Amino acid sequence: MREIRILFMGTPDFAVESLAQIIAAGFTVVGVVTAPDRPAGRGRKLQQSAVKKYALTQNLKILQPTNLKSDSFQEELQALNPTLQVVVAFRMLPEKVWRFPKYGTFNLHASLLPEYRGAAPINWAVINGEKISGVTTFFIDEKIDTGAIINSKKIEIAPSETVGTVHDRLMKIGGELIVSTIKQIESGEVKTTAQNKELEEKPAPKLSKENTKIDWSKPILNIYNLIRGLNPYPAAWCILENNEKSLKVKIFDCEMALAETNETPGTVSIEDKTLKISAIDGYLFIKEIQLPGKRKMKVKDLLNGLTLSEDAKMR
Repeated sequence: MREIRILFMGTPDFAVESLAQIIAAGFTVVGVVTAPDRPAGRGRKLQQSAVKKYALTQNLKILQPTNLKSDSFQEELQALNPTLQVVVAFRMLPEKVWRFPKYGTFNLHASLLPEYRGAAPINWAVINGEKISGVTTFFIDEKIDTGAIINSKKIEIAPSETVGTVHDRLMKIGGELIVSTIKQIESGEVKTTAQNKELEEKPAPKLSKENTKIDWSKPILNIYNLIRGLNPYPAAWCILENNEKSLKVKIFDCEMALAETNETPGTVSIEDKTLKISAIDGYLFIKEIQLPGKRKMKVKDLLNGLTLSEDAKMR
């Protein structure tokens, strides 16, 4: 058996589960690399990453380099002497970092590669209405998410499932896949498969103000999938025009219904204590919404204090 000394790299909640399962499996973790503390919230207080918070509870050595190419970080690598690096939801590594360990550096990606390479694979799988997703472990190479595949595991996505629940399920099986991948590397029996370059690419770009805005002129299913693919974070948004005011609102929980309609897309009405929005081929029934400066709330509660004008619309 090979001697496995792991340096773990990750930052958000998604990575915590993987680190926890590595520790539970009894592997030696020589250190954790995570993002520097950053100011957040109204008070701009320094906030620790989710991985750092967990690593502190396990008394693990924590590194928070701002420059992965710096001499000081290279010296830390030499001192820790990892034989394997495991990366989950971290930034791109310079070659001299990912080549450093004797048994390589592998990454967990939250898609079935080569599909959905990029920053937001879980969101885009749901936004695009995929019925299957999964996680993949692969050895890092010079490009982003293109290395040789070690293992993968699939899950089914329910038609009404939100990105939040898909995220949590992939987080769990991702940790399991990482442990099985480490065991294969430890035994020296790891096998890899080159990514299929012939498959049509399905990109997973970073979420932005532009690609999270609802376009009410699109088919109702596209709108519905966008909303569930951004619920709970960062949330799909649009502008509510009502009583000569323009409010940026975020939409969370909703239901859809296909139907013939002659209404202008984005027309707003109230039906059965919910907001009914028209699209080109149906209606969206909003159940949970957030107004500017407010917490998200059930629409039935919002309607207790909302007067809707006859010409109210979403745009």
